Amino acid sequence: MVNVAVLGAGSWGTTLAKVFADGGNPVSLWARREELARTIQNTRENPEYLPGIELPAAIQATSNAAEALENAAIAVFGVPSQTMRDNLTRWAPDLPGDATLVSISKGVESGTHMRMSEIIAEVTGAESERIAVLSGPNLSREVAEEQPAATVIACADENRAKLVQAACATTYLRPYTNTDVVGCEIGGATKNVIALACGMAAGQGLGDNTLATLITRGLAEITRLGAALGADARTFAGLAGMGDLVATCASPLSRNRTFGAALGEGASMDEARAATKGQVAEGVVSSRSIFQLAEKHSVEMPITQGVYSVCHEGMKVADVIAALMGRSKKAE
Repeated sequence: MVNVAVLGAGSWGTTLAKVFADGGNPVSLWARREELARTIQNTRENPEYLPGIELPAAIQATSNAAEALENAAIAVFGVPSQTMRDNLTRWAPDLPGDATLVSISKGVESGTHMRMSEIIAEVTGAESERIAVLSGPNLSREVAEEQPAATVIACADENRAKLVQAACATTYLRPYTNTDVVGCEIGGATKNVIALACGMAAGQGLGDNTLATLITRGLAEITRLGAALGADARTFAGLAGMGDLVATCASPLSRNRTFGAALGEGASMDEARAATKGQVAEGVVSSRSIFQLAEKHSVEMPITQGVYSVCHEGMKVADVIAALMGRSKKAE
């Protein structure tokens, strides 16, 4: 049993707070808005992001980050990737000195092209051995409903990975460990972009052959980028690679797929945001960062480029599909 702080009371942060509590740990859940923290504390439910799910009594909700972090052995950061730096800057003074710092946000920062673990290291000064990431095929609603699933805890220090693994192991979530932080983060961030492409295809009325093609060729893109950044290619065949990719690309519960489907049906960017009910589709912003990162390392990522072109350059979905199908022929 260890003290766990989860900072971010969105759907995934709230779900993981439940997971850690069900794993037998006292959990502090930080919500940005005092009203939401009070509602969670008083009703044992997060009606905005996880309606209908009863939260364990071991979860204590607060809007005071310092209070949430007090005596935490594990600090979990569950805010959108593009707000990670600003939030960490505020939280850093209150982080316990030897706490294991865990990112559950999947994205690449705009401008710097940094992964979340790199931002954590830069802002907090923590050594890489203290920083872990959690990634896998983990649609929050299904995990909160206690449907069987698995996830990956990646950390350069295997003992810290095992600490987090033990804390979040439940009858319904099976965590595995890995030391390939880069691979798990690149898999988690880039699959959101491929999920947008799958949603766009679905919105155009295209079927399973197209979906399978996008997932498979998307995995090839992810693997190429990961290899260029020093990741272990084997990671992308596992839960944080193919597993996360399939779940996010195929499920209607995926925000990125839902956003992409709206675009495929002809919606504007604002209308697509409305379709995701205000929740963040990380792949929209990350498509620019990942495309730029790929260009920097001379990695070919045509699907990612297509998603970037739709989201940031106003290209039509049908034109992207035509461009992808018209690319020069080559061996697989």
